[in-house]
Amino acid sequence: MMSIQNPQIQSYAFLQEMYDDDYYPTFLVDKCKAIFLNVCERIEQEKPQNLDELYAITHEATEQINDLQNEFDENDSEIETVARDCFGETMEFIAQAYGFDDADGEELIAPRDW
Repeated sequence: MMSIQNPQIQSYAFLQEMYDDDYYPTFLVDKCKAIFLNVCERIEQEKPQNLDELYAITHEATEQINDLQNEFDENDSEIETVARDCFGETMEFIAQAYGFDDADGEELIAPRDW
């Protein structure tokens, strides 16, 4: 696993709002954070040249988060408004941190089913 080079990402408090809320099990927030960190690593490794290439990476990550919904349910939690906002804001932050200022917030997480 490579370490992330982007200083904005290094200092970013991923999903802090979810970590601060007991409604979300920490181990599941950790899994979500790992998905976002993987997005950052892939951007640094693959260096997407356009929005389509970026969206391919973010869509795959969104589908990985989709796959965690049952686990949230099993732990008396769910991906609801706070989590949705948190995920969307995190994906937008990542896009902007890597220079994709024109990335569409909804498109970044288009395959979401939460």
